[in-house]
Amino acid sequence: MSEMNRKRRLRAVPSFDLGIDPADTESDDKSRENDALHRAGRGDESAFAEFYDALSGLVYGVILRVVRDPAMSEEVAQEVFLEIWRLAPRYDRDKGSAKTWAATIAHRRAVDRVRSEESRRQRDERELETLDEPRDVVIEAIDAREESEQVRVALSLLTESQREAVTLAYYGGHTYRAVAALLDVPEGTIKTRIRDGLIRLRDHLEVTQ
Repeated sequence: MSEMNRKRRLRAVPSFDLGIDPADTESDDKSRENDALHRAGRGDESAFAEFYDALSGLVYGVILRVVRDPAMSEEVAQEVFLEIWRLAPRYDRDKGSAKTWAATIAHRRAVDRVRSEESRRQRDERELETLDEPRDVVIEAIDAREESEQVRVALSLLTESQREAVTLAYYGGHTYRAVAALLDVPEGTIKTRIRDGLIRLRDHLEVTQ
């Protein structure tokens, strides 16, 4: 599949059917879609473009109904069409229409994305819980003026990357995501740096109190 086709954007579709009508009487359209997908399975990129143009609205609508977020739905739709291009050689028109096949893939991908986002959210919450205890100790120490020297000493014990992340998060007031963007580092790495840095700060401050 060419780079041009990979980057095809979803066209604006003012309205589309979110469901699949098993009694669809538009046999000509169905036949064209089936034929386009069959030819795409043999490597015909122009046929795949035809298939994309015919069903992009439907695929986007199926995904949006599950995901709810328009921007994320567009992203998932692009993934769906990449998967359809990859799986097109396996398409068997005797087992169902191309329209139903594409909608099934779209729905599965949408459900997978929702589950993935939920897992990520739960993982983030667990990580935040592990940060709560050391964070409380550190923030209390920072707020206590008589302990400001201890805090400076404790910060000096961190690695440069830990100190940079902790300083941006708790002195600069940035979120983990903002810190990751500022430092051009993956968010997971930033969370690890902050967690490890806060634990080291806590351990030092507890010893010196």
